[in-house]
Amino acid sequence: MGHVFDFSEAVNYEQWFNKPQNKLAFELETQLMRDLLQPMRGESVLDIGCGAGACLAAFLEMGLRVTGLDPSTYMLDMAFEKIGHRADLYRGFAEDLPFDDNSFNYACLFTTLEFVDNPKKALEEACRVTKDRVFIGVLNRYALKGIERRVKGIFSPTIFNRARFFSVWELKQMIRRIMGQVPVSWRTVCQLPANSGKFVQNLEQSKIVQRCPFGAFAGMVVILVPRLRTRPMTVRYQAKNPSGATTGFVAGRRTTIEE
Repeated sequence: MGHVFDFSEAVNYEQWFNKPQNKLAFELETQLMRDLLQPMRGESVLDIGCGAGACLAAFLEMGLRVTGLDPSTYMLDMAFEKIGHRADLYRGFAEDLPFDDNSFNYACLFTTLEFVDNPKKALEEACRVTKDRVFIGVLNRYALKGIERRVKGIFSPTIFNRARFFSVWELKQMIRRIMGQVPVSWRTVCQLPANSGKFVQNLEQSKIVQRCPFGAFAGMVVILVPRLRTRPMTVRYQAKNPSGATTGFVAGRRTTIEE
């Protein structure tokens, strides 16, 4: 089932998110998501682990038809306060999505894998319900910020004590095991502190800088390739046998031998 945010955790998360430096980081992360996912207006997206609805609002701004799912009723209440009836909201778990195969054009797991019990199953489910592309955004295991968060958790209780951090390489390996050699693209952002000035903010948007695998937030898009199952079929064919002729096969060819 994974970790389900209780009321105090949901409130603390919202307070943390509303800090200016964290909002700035989120803008970089959602821009990365847009660049990698390349959604088309009017298509559908499922936000798995939608939390308080920050990504839901971003998807609505992109002109998408939005569905959100989260196991925490407190988080869903906050999401509803932000977006109202502009998105469909469901309570559920990433490892057992209540949707049919190929229900959505896109799926998104934005800092969701960190808090599920079975990341592989969550990814399998995301790929199952999606037709086109899946975006995965994670807190980077090998970023300086990720190391700082884990060290801080040793000395004081934080929500990150319950989180599992991932690297770009771990994500790619997991995707390959599930989907085979499907196309995968990745980048990272938040290489430097958010309050480093405008020059650094512009630098963060460079695709060359984003190819560094040590940014605090890693984004990856998986392009889903249809899988076809085939089976042999028997084709019935009755050869014509004109009067006075005998049919047979010679060297792989049909021949007619006149009597």
